[in-house]
Amino acid sequence: MTHPASDGFDGSDGPEGSEGLLAEQLLRLTRRVHRIQKRHLEQRELGITPAQSRLLRTLAHFGSPPRMADLATRLEVVPRAVTTLVDALEASGRVRRVPDPANRRVIRIEVTEEGHRALRELRAARRSAAEEILAPLTEEQRLVLGGLLDTLVDGAAVPRC
Repeated sequence: MTHPASDGFDGSDGPEGSEGLLAEQLLRLTRRVHRIQKRHLEQRELGITPAQSRLLRTLAHFGSPPRMADLATRLEVVPRAVTTLVDALEASGRVRRVPDPANRRVIRIEVTEEGHRALRELRAARRSAAEEILAPLTEEQRLVLGGLLDTLVDGAAVPRC
């Protein structure tokens, strides 16, 4: 398989070129993953943007309804961005703003039943996208890839020889 030598990284100039090629391959894979996930999401006709999807998935991971500031921190975005996403998800009936029982001035965001249905559809879309992306790999290759991705995600340094 040939790889385009975009950005001048063809792997021919030692480890630096090799790392450049890997970086390019990771970027290309990331774009492909996003493209495929977007297509699978659109096929389900949920009318949810990728950013709304991310907020809804993040919201579902909280043990109790979070404040907008908590969502902004977890998503690593400015609070105004969360407000815009929550407004859209609230308009579609997927989330609702509720007063905090301990301090009624504080507003929390909770997932509605419609939001939980959308989350189930989102999970199914992500699973089918993953199946498509991983289809060319054998079970053994998938296990190796999983281990490599865990290492990259965790950021564990591997000693170099």
